Amino acid sequence: MSKIRHYFSTFVLIRGFLIALFGSAFLYLNALCLHTPLLNTLFALISLSLLLLSPPKVWFWGGFFFALFWFWWIALSFQHYALSWLIPFIVLLISLIYGLLFLLLATLSQHLSHLYQTPYKRLFRMVGYGVILLSLSLIHPFGFDWFKPELLLTESYLGVQKWQFGLVLLTLIVYLYTQKPLVLLLLLISYAPPAPIPQPAPQTMALISTHISVEQKWNPKMIPQTNEALLATIEKAIQAKKEIVILPESVFPLFLNYEHDLFQRLQTLAKKITIVTGGLYWDGKTPKNSTYIFHPNGKVTLAHKVLLVPFGEANPLPDFLSHWVNKIFYDGAVDYKAEKHLTDYTINGITYRNAICFEATSEKLYTPTPKQMIVLSNNGWFTPSIEPTLQSLLLRYYHKKYGTTIYHSVNGSSSYMIASSKN
Repeated sequence: MSKIRHYFSTFVLIRGFLIALFGSAFLYLNALCLHTPLLNTLFALISLSLLLLSPPKVWFWGGFFFALFWFWWIALSFQHYALSWLIPFIVLLISLIYGLLFLLLATLSQHLSHLYQTPYKRLFRMVGYGVILLSLSLIHPFGFDWFKPELLLTESYLGVQKWQFGLVLLTLIVYLYTQKPLVLLLLLISYAPPAPIPQPAPQTMALISTHISVEQKWNPKMIPQTNEALLATIEKAIQAKKEIVILPESVFPLFLNYEHDLFQRLQTLAKKITIVTGGLYWDGKTPKNSTYIFHPNGKVTLAHKVLLVPFGEANPLPDFLSHWVNKIFYDGAVDYKAEKHLTDYTINGITYRNAICFEATSEKLYTPTPKQMIVLSNNGWFTPSIEPTLQSLLLRYYHKKYGTTIYHSVNGSSSYMIASSKN
């Protein structure tokens, strides 16, 4: 009991809270449209420094509060299944998972540092902590990979490449150990301009934002009305002399390859404009979350989702648990099927990497590095919340890291383009 009480001491709780607070400031400032690279740089360095100096029990609370500040919105989806009472328990569970992960890694690092009975034990412990922070972006609980310590540097004056983040951590470790401020000048080597702020699409492109609620989207009585509104949106893009119109993820909540009349109407409209839209696809056995590209020459390109949302589209649990969870929470619905290979498609001579929502925030979609990417998302499950902001920061993180120009069409929040000024 005395050991447990140590984890709940005022000092430990407050220190863990402050670590996560400084480490989450960039997210909430961005949600308020306050783009402050200098403050973001300072807050990130404070958060990382406090972690490097803290014992494992503080790491537990740091991880707990990081998950709370970053991922509380995940539980909002349960309200759409009439399970709102579960929301606080899901938030607590997610926070505990990350708290225990932080505790496990920090404890392991501390034990390893104790193997060396030298005056440099404290230095070894901080180096171990630095290795943990450098590696955390590679650890994906249940396939969910939105926690990346480098994300703190997205809208800062420091780079997000692994070598840059590693140099930041090394500089902080040396400074904290030696207490020599001149060491901080090494941070200049890691300089990189902040990721560009999201901007409107180019004149030739109609990047559509929709605000269709989950209930409206899947209500069979509302689907015909919604479809007509979407077709009218495409016609407006044609009248505006756009060359491409991009609609959000599964904005047509139908198996489009079986909806012959709607499919033909889209092909007819596509004679005057290239249409990129989300829709469902049925292969005869399992559903797929897909992008349909209707070209002016009558050709239709299909691009299926490669990385599925954990629990939302595919259950990462063992089969015996997966079937039970799907039956209890998802009315027995079957999981979506993921495509094995990434898809690139060409419009007007430009090649785009296909990405649908969650997968656009994963490293796999950026290897090999695509120059252009079209992303279709549905944030309706989690709005209003900080989820669209976190998603945008992840896309900006990958742009800062790889230079990919991203065109993002969203349901539930604003659509935007992420591109450097030279583009």
